[in-house]
Amino acid sequence: MNSLRPLRFFSLQESPRAMPTGTLPALDEPKAGRLNIQYAPDASCDVVENPPRFSWLPVIEAEAHYVLRVSTDPEFPKGKTQLFAPLPLNFFTPDAALAPGGYHWCYATCDASGAPTSAWSSVRSFIVADGLPETPLASRSERYAKADMAHPRLWLSPKLLKQFSKDVTKDPGHCAWDTFYETSVAPWMERDVMTEPAGYPNHERTAPIWRATYIACQELIYAIRHLAVGGKVTGDAAMIARAKEWLLEAASWNPAGATSRSYTDEWAFRVNLALAWGYDWLHDELTGEERDTVRAALLARTRETADHIIKHANIHLFPFDSHAVRAVSAVLVPSCIALLDEEDEARDWLDYSIEFLSTVYSPWGDSDGGWAEGPHYWMTGMAYLIDAANMIRSFAGIDLYKRPFFQATGDFPLYTKAPDTRRATFGDDSTMGDLPCLKIGYNLRQFAGVTGNGAYTWYYDEVKRNDAGTEMEFYNWGWWDFNFDEMVYQHDFGTVEATSPSELPVMRWFKGIGWVALQHKMDDPDAHIQFVMKSSPYGSISHSHGDQNAFCLAGFGEDLAIQSGYYVAFNSTMHQNWRRQTRSKNAILINGKGQYAGKDKAQAMRATGTITTCEDRGDHIYLQGDATEAYRSLSPEVSRVLRDVYFVNNSFFVIVDAVDAETPVSVDWLLHANAPMQLGANTFRYTGERAGFYGQFLWSEAGAPTLDQETGFPDVDPSEYEGLPVSTCLHATFPKAIRHRIATLLVPYSLKAPQRVFSFLDDQGYDCDLYFTDADERSFKVTVPKTFDVGR
Repeated sequence: MNSLRPLRFFSLQESPRAMPTGTLPALDEPKAGRLNIQYAPDASCDVVENPPRFSWLPVIEAEAHYVLRVSTDPEFPKGKTQLFAPLPLNFFTPDAALAPGGYHWCYATCDASGAPTSAWSSVRSFIVADGLPETPLASRSERYAKADMAHPRLWLSPKLLKQFSKDVTKDPGHCAWDTFYETSVAPWMERDVMTEPAGYPNHERTAPIWRATYIACQELIYAIRHLAVGGKVTGDAAMIARAKEWLLEAASWNPAGATSRSYTDEWAFRVNLALAWGYDWLHDELTGEERDTVRAALLARTRETADHIIKHANIHLFPFDSHAVRAVSAVLVPSCIALLDEEDEARDWLDYSIEFLSTVYSPWGDSDGGWAEGPHYWMTGMAYLIDAANMIRSFAGIDLYKRPFFQATGDFPLYTKAPDTRRATFGDDSTMGDLPCLKIGYNLRQFAGVTGNGAYTWYYDEVKRNDAGTEMEFYNWGWWDFNFDEMVYQHDFGTVEATSPSELPVMRWFKGIGWVALQHKMDDPDAHIQFVMKSSPYGSISHSHGDQNAFCLAGFGEDLAIQSGYYVAFNSTMHQNWRRQTRSKNAILINGKGQYAGKDKAQAMRATGTITTCEDRGDHIYLQGDATEAYRSLSPEVSRVLRDVYFVNNSFFVIVDAVDAETPVSVDWLLHANAPMQLGANTFRYTGERAGFYGQFLWSEAGAPTLDQETGFPDVDPSEYEGLPVSTCLHATFPKAIRHRIATLLVPYSLKAPQRVFSFLDDQGYDCDLYFTDADERSFKVTVPKTFDVGR
């Protein structure tokens, strides 16, 4: 990255004289693909914050700079046009809100003075509505003007550190300091200083070495950060000396060795972060020579990650790289704050990071707050984002939380992974079937502090109660020390009282990612029903799976229709052959095939779905998903694949699947449960420990199904799930036809109060009418259009 400093923004009146457009070379302005950053804003999407976020595809020259013009007139006349230049990146957030109204924009490449060096781009238009959240970003020249450049800079400034030290001396329980000190600081005084990891035997990756070193590198953070914080807060010279021992040892490790990013990025991220905290908090305790040693190690490691993010992964062009995007928050922000104005590159990298988080973030969702990779990877991504956002807020006064995405995103785990569910949602999840991670709860409490939403605090309280004793599990201890998190949160935000989610709407549509979640009586386990369905424009990319038009169901304190399998490790046989595949979902197969879920990112991004309808109609909620493109990825003969879902009286489900094809195809209707089911000719029943469900195939235009079930994980290495429960899959196979219409009744119930839903059908004429009544004599009808030739 080759930025020009100081960055100047020209108004039209002071802008450099542009060369006549006709003398300038054409601008390279290619069409944006699914995997690329998009041209935005434009008339096809609503602007949700003011000022809007501008982005475009970069030209091929990495050193190029841009000039952006914005006007209320598409001719860009003098007096009505703002000019911003020179911009070193292909995305930009202005430093002031725009007046409500209609606007036009375009861009060109430019020289150091801001004069265009190419023809202008196509003109795009947008509207700024009145009342939008105002979220400008301070310009590069002003961004750090009020920052305290003394150390420490991460979390506490020297002034806040002095006050915090006074507060905990007066009251050791202040911000839970006493628990942090006793549990997360003092023990590291007795632990042997960690030596440099040896890496993999013969440099061949093995899961046990990966996990052990992963945890060891995380413990390196705990040792350095906590000893440094503990020593500085208390003034304990011995503790500061011990923190320096840990830090100087880590600084001696080979930045290009076993803990380099190119060897194993998760190890490298942790070492990088440990050095950043140590360099920042111990800066004034180090000799000049020691400071140079640590700074050189930190710079070398940060440069490797920055080069990967910016020059190799190119997340400003291809933003769908989970680890690279996460590393912006996890590595670049803390490391560059620690190094700012002590190494020239740090300012460029920090500006890139802040502008990425302020403009492009999050590539996995939009202002609805969804996260396409699922709630577990929302947890991971948000955990590091929260850390980075808090650091940026305390150091530079920039509040990322004002952006609409951050105001809404707490709803995503709240609705898609209730505190009493385990396997009733989508995406990779390393908890191996345990209840939601503690960190999801801590994240939700953070967003309670940001938004004042007491339902998020309720979620935190429930997860904390349910997960007591899991703090040392790999998926917790290998990532976070909650005593440190507790102290920081109490200091920075304080308590938001819990409120019951009982008043929240049952339905939440995360439209941008194609997820719908239904939560009925989430606060009452004996009556709770969770239903999640997805049909996503993100397809099966990254930690998403081949699960468009799939659903998951939990009820009455127990998972019912589950996502099958375990996320034992990325690229394991379980991951690639089962869990990512459609056959592990509550979905359909066509001619035995599901949706593309392989490693080709372009194909994965094309295997998409769409939630076309999501409506609360009073006595029922109606959803429709269109997964045609996802199934066409492996079955090009398919012309339509729809799934309609009716959630009736907050009680039972009617599911209608529609498949049209150019040649006859068979359909397998799949449903996964934790144990075998009782099967009839066209019925199935599952009985769990607290709840169960029964289902019935009410009508099939192509003919009756054949039902069977299989317990296990075909094509998966048994050693990967040794000792873990094995689930069962129901297969209902329907005869070949060019047109399928399959209507299914699914009734969840508590074992304390089993229920029946009675049904009959009338299939005379051009429709099949399905009638339902329950014990309270409430009636409901679903009409399925039919034909008289299914083309067998």
